[in-house]
Amino acid sequence: MPRRPAAIRALALAASALTGACASTGGVPRPFPIPQSRQPQAPASAGRSAAVDGEEAVGNAAPVDDYALVGTALALRGVPYRNGGDGPDGFDCSGFTRYVYAQHGVALPREVRDQFQQGKSVDAADLAAGDLLFFTTVAPGPTHVGISIGGDQFVHAPSSTGVVRVEHLRARYWSTRYLGARRVT
Repeated sequence: MPRRPAAIRALALAASALTGACASTGGVPRPFPIPQSRQPQAPASAGRSAAVDGEEAVGNAAPVDDYALVGTALALRGVPYRNGGDGPDGFDCSGFTRYVYAQHGVALPREVRDQFQQGKSVDAADLAAGDLLFFTTVAPGPTHVGISIGGDQFVHAPSSTGVVRVEHLRARYWSTRYLGARRVT
């Protein structure tokens, strides 16, 4: 089969960008990269308590098993993106994080920018499984969110052309858009 000319590939990418959005921002992100592998590594840590440096986590009084939280997120791989989606039939980015955390008794706000205000800021060198990772994709400030699964990997619900999947934080697309992380468990 012949290769597509560059102009056709560019048009396909532009069409993809026009059909995707994170409902929490209303913006249209650039196309998300396609992952090289769907095989996640085991989370780096498990069982972090609900308190972070003496601060109680949002909407949670009991310790959260971060390994179980990440397991919940990974079990949802393949669920399609749905603008405004917040359940297993389809997710947008913040609907996905809110749903996963709710399964473990942690209440998160619905909007990306509000989730970015929760918990405690985490330095990139100290990321752990279960941390929320924030990106600026369509406008200044937090416009996309995912969940760290350990190492440099995270799981998220990307644009309308995607499904819940695992990505590498070090990938050029994500590393250049990384805004920060929050620990809420």
